[in-house]
Amino acid sequence: MESAAIAPNPLPNYINGEWCASHATEFLNVVNPATAEVLTKVPLSPQSDVNAAATAAATAYHSWRRTPPTERVQYLFKLKFLLEEHLDELARTITLECGKTLAESRGEMQRAIENVEVACGIPMLMQGYNLEDIARGIDEIMIRQPVGVVAIIAPFNFPGMIPFWFLPYAIACGNTCIVKPSERVPLTMQKVFELLENTGLPKGVINLVNGAKEAVDAILEHPTIRAISFVGSSPVAQYVYSRAATFGKRVQCQGGAKNPIIVLPDADMEMTTRITADSAFGCAGQRCLAASLAVTVGEARHTFTEAIANSAQTRMVGYGLDEKVQMGPVITSQSRDRIEGLIQQGANEGATVLVDGRNPKISGYEQGNFIRPTILQNVNPNSELARTEVFGPVLGLMHLDTIEDAIALVNSGQWGNMACLFTNSGAAARKFRYEAEAGNIGINIGVAAPMAFFPFSGWKDSFYGDLHGQGRHAVEFFTQTKVVVERWPKDWSRQF
Repeated sequence: MESAAIAPNPLPNYINGEWCASHATEFLNVVNPATAEVLTKVPLSPQSDVNAAATAAATAYHSWRRTPPTERVQYLFKLKFLLEEHLDELARTITLECGKTLAESRGEMQRAIENVEVACGIPMLMQGYNLEDIARGIDEIMIRQPVGVVAIIAPFNFPGMIPFWFLPYAIACGNTCIVKPSERVPLTMQKVFELLENTGLPKGVINLVNGAKEAVDAILEHPTIRAISFVGSSPVAQYVYSRAATFGKRVQCQGGAKNPIIVLPDADMEMTTRITADSAFGCAGQRCLAASLAVTVGEARHTFTEAIANSAQTRMVGYGLDEKVQMGPVITSQSRDRIEGLIQQGANEGATVLVDGRNPKISGYEQGNFIRPTILQNVNPNSELARTEVFGPVLGLMHLDTIEDAIALVNSGQWGNMACLFTNSGAAARKFRYEAEAGNIGINIGVAAPMAFFPFSGWKDSFYGDLHGQGRHAVEFFTQTKVVVERWPKDWSRQF
């Protein structure tokens, strides 16, 4: 078995263009979830580290915002090249600390690069508009200006991609930035910041602070930090949103989900099964767009149930560095225990454990946090399991009689991140996309992840805020509008 050890010393922060030791007195082990090997230690940075980063970012802001957008994006062009050059190394790091397969890690970094590419269009995306003669001799213009110092609080499940929903747009728009990666998976951002450093960005434009709740609270309360981007569970998203808003900050918080897919009788069952399995069990179910409920309508019940059960049973589970593996472990042993507890809770509420992935034996990786794909049949729509985000490789099956019943089920839940429909009917597809109350809709798609030039939408308890990550929403979030109304008297020059 390959040794996963990476760094013997605690990870540093990156503040004002320098790698520096944290003032932390507490540290956490960063553990490979497949092997239980300790990769490194991460500091739980205190408020003083956040203060230092905020001061550096505020100092850098005055010059950075005056740097023309055409010059700012040159650093992003360099970053795109560096990310592509080091893609395999970054993907391997993601697999080591997060557990997903190499293919999933490579796909994650490709999505990150796409956001850099879109942000390179800032000279056009950041443009305002104007109108002459709103009254005689008076013109009006609207311009976009950066908001100042911004912060990104990132989750564990996509350590490479999710910071890039925000970071390239933030700095391209003229802001300076602090990134706080998840303390569970800090190594990927360490490598990303090494690449950012090699772009030659001015000191203080980008800063990295490792840590946990103390660092987060310091970010939420710091008077210099004007805007915060967060992705994580809904309870924490609500906390971040309300706490940051109390301190007068602009906030966008992506939360949890319980994503349903609807399978109509006319769906292509081979395609539907393959895509649903990839959605439910890809990344070990640890993504906010994972399918967690499959609702069959009418005659779809029997064929889909048999096919998805077979797909779950035959999925290859193991160490993500093995190219043949299709699914890796969950992030921690605590997560594994929580997921297994929810499977049992579903059974206690009346569901049948059709495919049981608990307590697997993965040869050579007995200490890993593994759960095999699991399917619960006949989940009660009113049960706790039907409402709870499992965030693991668990798919619940339900059956309803009509598409109207299925849409009503989608709309009755507290979540609104994603909903998908599998069908060959254009009329059914239009009805679904028109009526389903979710921010990301898939038609014959199992993971309706928007491309970088579209916002990563989310409704209801899946999102707190107004403007989402990526694309034009990101540009709007990281800029504030200024309206100028001006008149130039004909005799103005005579006053000089």
